Amino acid sequence: MDFDLSPDHELIRRTVREFAEGEVAPVAEVLDRTKSFPYEIVEKLGKLNLMGIPFPEEYGGGGGDTLAYALAVEELTRVDSSVAITLCAHTSLGTQPIYLFGSEQQKREWLPLLCSGERLGAFGLTEPEAGSDAGNVRTRAQLKDGEWTINGAKQFITNAGTEISGHVAITARTGAEEISNLLVEKGTHGYDIGEPYRKMGWNASDTRPLSFQDCRVPEENLLGPRGAGFKQFLTVLDIGRIGVAAMGVGLAQGALDEALAYAKERRAFGQPISKFQAIQAKLADLTTEIEAARLLTYKAAWLKDEGRNFSLTAAQAKLKTGRLAVRATEEAVQIHGGYGYIEEYPVCRFYRDAKILTIGEGTDEVQQLVIARALGA
Repeated sequence: MDFDLSPDHELIRRTVREFAEGEVAPVAEVLDRTKSFPYEIVEKLGKLNLMGIPFPEEYGGGGGDTLAYALAVEELTRVDSSVAITLCAHTSLGTQPIYLFGSEQQKREWLPLLCSGERLGAFGLTEPEAGSDAGNVRTRAQLKDGEWTINGAKQFITNAGTEISGHVAITARTGAEEISNLLVEKGTHGYDIGEPYRKMGWNASDTRPLSFQDCRVPEENLLGPRGAGFKQFLTVLDIGRIGVAAMGVGLAQGALDEALAYAKERRAFGQPISKFQAIQAKLADLTTEIEAARLLTYKAAWLKDEGRNFSLTAAQAKLKTGRLAVRATEEAVQIHGGYGYIEEYPVCRFYRDAKILTIGEGTDEVQQLVIARALGA
């Protein structure tokens, strides 16, 4: 059993870390405060071949694997969650369905622009009446004369409303007991992109409601076989949980990094507060939990890359890392004291960004159900 990263994996981790510290960290606070989408950063990520890491080079991807992707997401989240979720949702949710279920023609047409970062991909699953109950899809699509006519609404959708957004892959009922996935390009008549939400965190990412009113797309925009949508989106969610777990690890690590640096610098009662046992205990507990969570996340990625069943491990990793991110950021704020409540300090932003990791990509309660069922309970 080898716990060392390969030279290629070490290279991507180092590359993304240097990029995050050099390009993202200096502007993260401003992007968050002004709620500005990071167009320039996304363009640079594309030029570094990071917007399509786990996809084959023949489609314009980076030719990497799931572990390489998880490492990149982790390193970005150490510095800023908004940038990380933009890449994460684009890769796991926007691009992955086309790669997994699309026809060869769809892959040739859509993947190169997505993998280069010239276009962003989005995935439309959640609806006002279909969140954790993901099978309760109300959006409908009817096939007639070579076109699908779509009517319905989606909410909490990431990456659909930017200037470089390309498509959203949506779930829709195509029959009484049938769910399918369809590709809808931005700009299609009848496809309306709502105003961005006012959010607690992830302020520099794009999250909006979508609506479809007699929206028509070609018949060939169907992803995979008709009626396979339910199985398809469960597969996409399993893969997406690895990315979100990597975000949890990265956010917890970033919070620990900030807390440790501050504790060494901040003095009280004549010495750095890092010398006090109460602070040391917090730091020791966090680094231990982060290391355990990291190994669980890497294992999920490794299992997928080995072609083995990874659903249980991905759900465990997502459950563990989301909760850990919340705790780690809370402790980091506590160690900073009053300064932790001030927006100029990254831990304040980290704290606001953490909570969504226990909700998005399946709530903690859904992960518990997935895990319990996998155990046969």
